[in-house]
Amino acid sequence: MSSLDGFAPRYPLLALKNIVVFPQSTTKIHVGRPRSLDAIEEAMERDQYLVASALRDPNVEEPTPSDVYEVGTLCRIKESDREQGGVIVVSLEGLCRVRITGTEATKPCYFVGVEEMYEQAGFEQENRAWARQIRELLGKYAKLRGTTANDLVDAANNASDVGHLGDVLAVLVNDPKERQALLEEANKLKRLERLAIVLSGELEVVDLEQKIKDRVREQIDKNQREYYLREQLKAIHDELGETTQNDIEMLRVKIAERGLPADIEDRLRRELARLERMPGVSAEATVVRTYLDWVLALPWTERTTDRLDLALAQNVLDEDHDSLEHVKERILDFLAVRKLVAERGVTRHMPTILCFVGPPGVGKTSLGRSIARAMDRKFVRVSLGGVRDEADIRGHRRTYIGAFPGRIVHAIKQAGTLNPVILLDEIDKMSADFRGDPASAMLEVLDPEQNHAFVDHYLDLPYDLSDVLFITTGNYLGNIPRPLRDRMEIIEIGGYTEEEKIEICRRHLLPKQAESHGLDAGFIDLPPASIRLIVRHYTREAGVRSLERQVGSVCRKAARIAVAEAGKRSKKLKITQAKLEEFLGPPRFGTDHDLRENQIGVAIGLCVSEVAGGDILPVEVATMPGHGQMTITGRAGDVMQESARAAQSYARSRAAALKIDAEFQRTTDVHIHLPEGATPKDGPSAGVTMVTALVSALTKRPVRHDVAMTGEITLRGRIMAIGGLKEKVLAAHRLGIRTVIAPAENRTDAVKIPKDILRDMHMVWVTHMDEVIAAALVFDTPPPLPQTDAAAAQPAPVDEVIQPEPHRIEIVQDIAIITDEPQ
Repeated sequence: MSSLDGFAPRYPLLALKNIVVFPQSTTKIHVGRPRSLDAIEEAMERDQYLVASALRDPNVEEPTPSDVYEVGTLCRIKESDREQGGVIVVSLEGLCRVRITGTEATKPCYFVGVEEMYEQAGFEQENRAWARQIRELLGKYAKLRGTTANDLVDAANNASDVGHLGDVLAVLVNDPKERQALLEEANKLKRLERLAIVLSGELEVVDLEQKIKDRVREQIDKNQREYYLREQLKAIHDELGETTQNDIEMLRVKIAERGLPADIEDRLRRELARLERMPGVSAEATVVRTYLDWVLALPWTERTTDRLDLALAQNVLDEDHDSLEHVKERILDFLAVRKLVAERGVTRHMPTILCFVGPPGVGKTSLGRSIARAMDRKFVRVSLGGVRDEADIRGHRRTYIGAFPGRIVHAIKQAGTLNPVILLDEIDKMSADFRGDPASAMLEVLDPEQNHAFVDHYLDLPYDLSDVLFITTGNYLGNIPRPLRDRMEIIEIGGYTEEEKIEICRRHLLPKQAESHGLDAGFIDLPPASIRLIVRHYTREAGVRSLERQVGSVCRKAARIAVAEAGKRSKKLKITQAKLEEFLGPPRFGTDHDLRENQIGVAIGLCVSEVAGGDILPVEVATMPGHGQMTITGRAGDVMQESARAAQSYARSRAAALKIDAEFQRTTDVHIHLPEGATPKDGPSAGVTMVTALVSALTKRPVRHDVAMTGEITLRGRIMAIGGLKEKVLAAHRLGIRTVIAPAENRTDAVKIPKDILRDMHMVWVTHMDEVIAAALVFDTPPPLPQTDAAAAQPAPVDEVIQPEPHRIEIVQDIAIITDEPQ
């Protein structure tokens, strides 16, 4: 008797979408289509049996019996539950495989006639072998799946035969078509063979999934660990104020908002990416963070608009500085060129770099500040005194610990604009050592052909310095290397006259010092006569720095009086000569430098120093019996010692004309001394002074105390040009000397001397040393001038020495000229 015996011959049809029900298994489904609901209700009213078959096309909305597979499963409804929306949840128990033999299209559902499919079984040993193989694969699968496959293993172990085992394991097949094929397969062993293939594939998939899960778990664990550590690190950073992720985001925003050039922005983004991958506590992270801060702090697009108003610039220069007219004129010329270049859009203009050279206190730095104020530019001063490392200019490479940019980049950052005025102060004080030559590095900074792409070693980025207005200052032009000097226009500032110092003190120094000492404007009455006393007897300089200090001392004494007599004194405090000596003490300098009378062997020379500007240089010569040795003391340099030897040779060559013992070089020792022996001295312009002092000592004739001299000599007595004539004449005038002997070749330099000073001076222009001897020494009968014609080749007898006519000195257009006309 078949398994259908006792059942009704017709069963309601339940069409399933992507679901295949196997015999001896329970499946829970949701039913919502009207015909499917009617099939469930019809089965429940009759005997709870129905036929479940899968749709060939799951997308069919209103299926018919022809839309389902011919092979299905006879099922019994174990339970049903109606939910909201009319959906019924039913639990179907599969009984056996059936083949649909006929259909009946009735309402409210379809009915089908079926016949049972008989399964084919293999031999007993073959069945056991396949069952063992399937269970072994299932064990491996369960081991990989874990506890989720335990119920499936129990069901497989409880299977009654291989057919039941195959139906139990059919749940491992996910593809509906493959499940339908298993349902239609009547051979039990072939079903197990298909399941073995499916299980093997599942094992590979599960193994791969497990590996993926393991890697994911490891990554998750690592990420969780890193997250935990980062949170701890973040808290530590917050406590220490170090770099956090928020700081990196802030840097990223700054880079995006700064509007940097494309190549600079790309470089910073790469550096920021490096910083983001570094531990915040690493030393390299600190270096990168500092680098980013530096680059972002520099101006890349910010600039100020130049104010090129010549009238305003003239007013600014006049307000800030008295005299220095030639310097002001050159500055106004410079600004005029700038104005025309800006108006006409000239692109090939090479800006001039000004270099102010002069002694301290003459206003070099303040001139640079005035130029910046006139042009409405930012002003930055960079001191180069004592710089001996090239890295101070170009910066240190970031490979070194404690690296930082050079002084130029520091100045640009301080200014905050691309076009500031940068004053390179004391450029003559740079030196070189084993760390490099900073003067060579400065060539790139000051060269207009190169500084448009200046590369600082720390930044390692090209930076445009072509819009920067560089101004340099120095005290001594000789200390500036020639290649560097060639890139600058030299403007010499010699110093101030006595009258100019008085005016500067009255208009600038006194109001400034009174304000800084808390005194009311006008409280101190410092008349010009008192200022003159300070200039003459308490200072000795080309500039006004010491003068300002002395005025400050007067203000301090005045402040003490103002505090002691608060409320009692309402009138001004007049500084008389007596008050001046009370405040400043006795005079420190005399106008004649203790040279009040004519002396033998003492001549007054003139020199220029980088500190005091023009000054006098007395030369003392002493003679004594000996063997012709010559000693030079007073820290004379090599050039000055050579001048002393040349002086000795000249004296020997002119011994007869000058009435000097011809054998003095064998019987007389000569000692030449330069006072203030602690101060190094050098230069060729002392040659004239040494010859004069030496001839005076050898002839026992005094040298005029009211004459100062300067000039370089040759062995034949020719007088050569010297430098710094203006400073030397100002020094002589400052010390009360009104006659100056100077080389005739320097006559054109007299136009640089202030007119009021030149009118006070008697300038003696000479071409030969004999003219100097005649003008400087006190002679009863002056020595003859050198003979130049062939007839005078033989020396004249001593008693027939020709006496030249005295020279007459006259002023023509403010230039002193010597004529041969008698006075």
